[in-house]
Amino acid sequence: MTLDHTPWPASVAARYRAAGHWRGQTFGALLTALAEAHGPRVAVVGERDGTTSRWTYAEFDDRAHRIAAGLVDSGIRPGERVVVQLPNVPEFAPVLFGLWRAGAWPVFALPAHRHSELRHFAEQSEAAAIITVGVHERHDHAATARAVAADVASVRHVHVVGSADFDDLSATAPRELPDPDPSGVAFLQLSGGSTGLPKLIPRTHDDYLYSVRESARICALTPDSVYLAALPAAHNYPLSSPGVLGAWHAGAKVVFSPRPDADTAFRLIEREGVTITGVVPPLAAAWVQTAARTGHDLSTLDVLLVGGAKCGRELAERVGPALGVRLQQVFGMAEGLVCYTRLDDPAEVVLGTQGRPISPDDEVRVVDPDNPLAGSDDLVAPGEPGALLTRGPYTIRGYYRAPEHNALAFTPDGFYRTGDLVRQTESGHLEVVGRAKEQINRGGEKVAAEEVEDHLMAHPDVLDAAVVAVPDDYLGERTCAYVVPVAGAAPTAPALRRFIRGRGVAAFKVPDLVQVVEAFPVTGVGKTSKRELRVALAALVKEA
Repeated sequence: MTLDHTPWPASVAARYRAAGHWRGQTFGALLTALAEAHGPRVAVVGERDGTTSRWTYAEFDDRAHRIAAGLVDSGIRPGERVVVQLPNVPEFAPVLFGLWRAGAWPVFALPAHRHSELRHFAEQSEAAAIITVGVHERHDHAATARAVAADVASVRHVHVVGSADFDDLSATAPRELPDPDPSGVAFLQLSGGSTGLPKLIPRTHDDYLYSVRESARICALTPDSVYLAALPAAHNYPLSSPGVLGAWHAGAKVVFSPRPDADTAFRLIEREGVTITGVVPPLAAAWVQTAARTGHDLSTLDVLLVGGAKCGRELAERVGPALGVRLQQVFGMAEGLVCYTRLDDPAEVVLGTQGRPISPDDEVRVVDPDNPLAGSDDLVAPGEPGALLTRGPYTIRGYYRAPEHNALAFTPDGFYRTGDLVRQTESGHLEVVGRAKEQINRGGEKVAAEEVEDHLMAHPDVLDAAVVAVPDDYLGERTCAYVVPVAGAAPTAPALRRFIRGRGVAAFKVPDLVQVVEAFPVTGVGKTSKRELRVALAALVKEA
């Protein structure tokens, strides 16, 4: 019988426990401890259907207990999977911890996912239930969930937040339930790739809580901190880097923003006294632009984390002056490794790198980028770019129910092939060069899309940029730059090419094609969707 997930070797697990990384605590036990330590403090602030909810840690704990009991009474058994598709509503918090207390495994879906993705998650995990909302952002999530339930035999229940059914679930008398094994799987996260259907990532209580604790420490969270969940909280970055879980671990207040746009976020920053939040680069660029004309008081905001994709140097330099914050870059993946620039790092490190790993037991290897099966010994010269491999106390050893893919995604000695191209500095910080699959081979010359995007972002009339490949009979691939202009500006393609040449880059890196567009298609977590850009480009070339 094939295991659903790949555990750490016993000797390695013992070493992580001996080091104090894995402490044998579950998420349910964590919330109990938080309620005892911070009972009357506000833990959750969120909006749904025009109503704002504010729950203390004691109320948060009580709601999670009730939902857990209701789930068990409905027939959910320990180890069963439950697809959770909730936007940033306050109920996200007790639903999550209620599932953990019931011993069930949340399978995190994003609000942007639709029938195809939800069906894939439900089938792959053999989910017993789906928890979602009704109509959100003009989409009927409840109807989609019920259609998936009709298609997938394992799905026995659909619970809709705001419905009478969910109210009954939440009104169940609370009771203590058996604590699950802290070394066992706690939930299934989604891989972050922008092509194909995501793979499922099994994370344990032990490994994920280690990442959460260290993230909260590195980001200097305290009970007086106020974290804004601007991005969809189900995604790994706003969930744990340091995210809502890091904030709760510190006894802080979490504010759920229903949307990530600057107007909504700035309103909540002023109203709730937000001190820290995390965004992706395109959102950071939009916030920087809006900050110059906002009437909201952003003075409480102290730290802005930028991650999810590389934050280019030009944007990094704009963030602090525009928003009056300290920039903290974060680079990581739902499969494990998380890197941060530290709050006391020199400016050059903060602006020019994506941070260093959180754990002394994070093992990083930068290997031959031209060999897709390079092992952990195929190292590039120090300081040279290469493909990133990693293993450690919170990096998985295999995807869920994916033995064939695992044989390619992991080395025989347990290193995860991240697909990222990086350069490691002498201090151990990583500079992200790009993605291996986004490297453009232009007539034998390799063009890193991220590098060209950074140059384009330096233009004063460019708000955001994305570079993709287009097939070419002669060169194999040519480069096309999609550019979003600053409001009121419209740089021409020739002007942008001249600008790139003027920055002293190799001629083969100057984009062959330039398309000025109003906005980029994005994935569910706000990252630019290179897949959709390529589709648009293919149609453009065909028409030509």
